[in-house]
Amino acid sequence: MAGRATLLVLLAGAAVLATASQGDREPVYRDCVLRCEERNCSGGALKHFRSHQPIYMSLAGWTCRDDCTYNCMWFTVGLYLQEGHRVPQFHGKWPFFRFLFFQEPASAVASFLNGLAGLVMLCHYRTSVPASSPMYHTCVAFAWVSLNAWFWSTVFHTRDTELTEKMDYFCASAVILHSIYLCCVRTVGLQRPAVASAFRSLLLLLLAAHVSYLSLVRFDYGYNMVANVALGLANVAWWLGWCLRNGRRLPHARKCAAVVLLLQGLSLLELLDFPPLFWVLDAHAIWHISTIPLHVLFFSFLEDDSLYLLRETEAKSKLH
Repeated sequence: MAGRATLLVLLAGAAVLATASQGDREPVYRDCVLRCEERNCSGGALKHFRSHQPIYMSLAGWTCRDDCTYNCMWFTVGLYLQEGHRVPQFHGKWPFFRFLFFQEPASAVASFLNGLAGLVMLCHYRTSVPASSPMYHTCVAFAWVSLNAWFWSTVFHTRDTELTEKMDYFCASAVILHSIYLCCVRTVGLQRPAVASAFRSLLLLLLAAHVSYLSLVRFDYGYNMVANVALGLANVAWWLGWCLRNGRRLPHARKCAAVVLLLQGLSLLELLDFPPLFWVLDAHAIWHISTIPLHVLFFSFLEDDSLYLLRETEAKSKLH
């Protein structure tokens, strides 16, 4: 929910530096990559590479050049460690041990587990809450948008390409916008459906314009950061405002407030930014791992609130 916006800001800031990290600026690294490509990535050597490459690597899109940059990265890291220097980043990222075709194994697994937790809680919500509840369809739609975002997060951490990076960013932005829409429906839309419908159209236009600009004009990390900061702050303020107004009357609103505040606090883990433990577990992976239990808490809130609204609706219908 709100924490995803904070994460996007941190990722955008890091991505601005992605093309100018210390490791990939090193002459020894660049020379290693150049020599590796000349030696292995053309003619008969390339055919030999492709014939010996595991099928799962080729299906995941790993090329000869990718193997060169990976091996030369570790060659450069070894020189840094041998001379007692701090481990450098390469293309905006710490060096990670590749497991099978997983580029960042811990973050990929953690993203998958977040999606799995969301799917389990969605199934539980659908069995516990009747479809006649006023918020049912909006909550289910939010869950599917979130699952889509975690799917692309898993893909991105498995294989970082221009396409998977954009899909990870765009789908995360969609989650923030849908969280805003979810809050709009809960606070305004139940009484004024036309307002919620118009606001939904506005949010869809904003998302379409955002994606179109970043895809068709240029992928501007600075603009993306500013846009997501604004949306994230609006999301946090709106949800917390609703929670504060209704905390005494609706005890389950405290669950929502706890999720928003915990997501903001846990996002600060990203600021630690240390070389991966065992070359696998970095601050970003730890952040993803820490958010897995929050799916249970947030869906518990959605379930309690949906059932409360259903009881309220049934009570009003009996009076009429």
